[in-house]
Amino acid sequence: MKRTSGIILSLLLFLSLSLPAQERDRTELEQALRTLVERKRAETGIAVILNGTDTVTVNDAGRYPMMSVFKFHQALAVADFLDRNGLPLSTPLPIRESDLLPDTYSPLRDAYPQGGIEMSIGELLVYTLQLSDNNACDLLFRYIGGPTAADRYIRTLGIEGFAVEATEEEMHRDLTACYRNWSHPLDAARLLEMLITRPLFRDASLQEFIIRTMTGCNTGPERLPKPLAATGAVIGHKTGSGDRNSTGALIGTNDIGFVQLPDGRHYTIAVFVKDSQESLQETERIIAEASDIVYRYMERQE
Repeated sequence: MKRTSGIILSLLLFLSLSLPAQERDRTELEQALRTLVERKRAETGIAVILNGTDTVTVNDAGRYPMMSVFKFHQALAVADFLDRNGLPLSTPLPIRESDLLPDTYSPLRDAYPQGGIEMSIGELLVYTLQLSDNNACDLLFRYIGGPTAADRYIRTLGIEGFAVEATEEEMHRDLTACYRNWSHPLDAARLLEMLITRPLFRDASLQEFIIRTMTGCNTGPERLPKPLAATGAVIGHKTGSGDRNSTGALIGTNDIGFVQLPDGRHYTIAVFVKDSQESLQETERIIAEASDIVYRYMERQE
């Protein structure tokens, strides 16, 4: 019996050594990510697409509440609406005081508490993508036809492992509604890959605007961007953060992003942390460490 086990171990070692070096490295990358998340008191899903071809996933099958990550999906749907209707980003939208709900995160409301103003669609997208403003998000939903319109557009791109069903107002009224806006990590990474590698709209400036705006994201500095700060890499990302549910767990703490390396290579990454019993600081550390692992992997592939 011992001799048989030794033969099997030798065979497995031979097979692992005979794998192409790049494939072995990808396997090591996946294992490093798995090791990172396996002892955490949270359900964590990770997906990475390397240079548009190689894919690594960890726990991808779960439905992870996107929280404000869905504002990226919404931004693409808003751009599609403008594109189909021949409207520019400068198209104005009236903002009433009743549009600026209290008790929700909204720099827009803080700046203009009385409403009674007009703001361009482009300016509202800056509020949603860079500041994750909840009132601006729901204003844009009303403009394009609600969450259903955003969900429908993303599906036309061939993305299926997600859902956008609830507004920010609905999620604040009922925390369980947060679970209705969900994604598999790989489908979020695939959507980012589409953004930076293929034309999505007839008016290319719409896509360029979204990419540029995401590189100016002001939320989540302790998440995906943290290990990239001194590397020369350019990152565009969108965070999502949730309250604690009835069990005391953080519903969703997320970050998705595209990373352009100084040598021109790129990758997209999505990290979703669901129902975390860890502190917010520790939950954010999971995302930052996943980002660091992937960046260091790419460094070794030069």
